Amino acid sequence: MSDTTPPVPNGAAAPQPGQPQGPLLLNLQYTKDLSFEVPGAPEIFTTLREQPRIDLQLDVQARALQDGGNVFEVSLNIRADAQAHGQTAFIAELVYCGIFTVNVEPQMVEPLLLVECPRLLFPFARNILADVTRDGGFPPVLLTPIDFVALWQSRRGGQQGAAAPVADA
Repeated sequence: MSDTTPPVPNGAAAPQPGQPQGPLLLNLQYTKDLSFEVPGAPEIFTTLREQPRIDLQLDVQARALQDGGNVFEVSLNIRADAQAHGQTAFIAELVYCGIFTVNVEPQMVEPLLLVECPRLLFPFARNILADVTRDGGFPPVLLTPIDFVALWQSRRGGQQGAAAPVADA
């Protein structure tokens, strides 16, 4: 690599000058917010005899980073509430984001941002949630794959603004 070639984050290939960009480019991904609480510690660890019941909520948000531009931040918001014997075992909240450049027709922007972008972010968010729950002293929360098409369609069907519940883990 020459001294004149700028480094590219996350090992991504740099677009070559004069070449058209693809319809979707993931520029950067990052953990925007991560919270893990064990409100009943240390007692919960002495009374916990079975895997806690986990309720999951998932939401996807997208916002333009510049007016009229084609660069967007997509946020994958995940909350896991674990209950055991009527008390809270843990609460985990994760906001995992990506900065995407979108080069598609205007009618394709919404499905690309709310279906394809979270689909790319999901494996990384899944690993972070599994690691933080395991490191917190509990069995890792392993999320099953999410049908982002169904999530997007349910939002369009009148459930705007509400976090979509996900089946128990």
